[in-house]
Amino acid sequence: MKTRRLILFLLFTAVTAGAQAQMYRWVDSSGRVTYSDQPPPASVKAQKKKLAARGDDGGLTYSLSQAVKSNPVTLYTASGCAACDEGRALLKNRGIPFTEKTISNNADAERMKQAGGDGRLPFLIVGRNSQAGFEAGSWDAALTAAGYPETSQLPANYRYAPAQSAAPPAEKPTENGQPQPVPQQRSPQPSNGSAPPGFRF
Repeated sequence: MKTRRLILFLLFTAVTAGAQAQMYRWVDSSGRVTYSDQPPPASVKAQKKKLAARGDDGGLTYSLSQAVKSNPVTLYTASGCAACDEGRALLKNRGIPFTEKTISNNADAERMKQAGGDGRLPFLIVGRNSQAGFEAGSWDAALTAAGYPETSQLPANYRYAPAQSAAPPAEKPTENGQPQPVPQQRSPQPSNGSAPPGFRF
């Protein structure tokens, strides 16, 4: 009996110690979000953030935090894209943490192509898998296969980050050493439901 209690105590201690491990989140130069129990490399300057000591990301459940860590979700969209709106709504209704990248110029389009896009929007990446165009059934299946819960487990105070350009302008130092955004040529914004050049909704 004592041996059994000792084994249970040791198991509980191991699980508790694992749950107390610190987690870190950072974004590399290509825009990829990384979650790790190791601090980011010295070369990473942006978003060095220590996550909650419970091992979750700001209150996420353990299973959701693990899904985010193993299979981060990225959504590429454009304005005037009804299918993009539907895809975004599906992710939010299901409680999927995701990064949204917008396509509005040639540099954005090239960055999406490098990520595996074929010109159809919306473009969803779940871990190593991708979905071009919106189809609710296939999106749900990909998210479930990646370990995401089928109903929202987000805390009530969770806030999605605003969408950002897929290829944000680089920054160059000014005379006083402060970074200054480099002007970027932008393609005309889509209107009346039209896609950026070379893209299909």
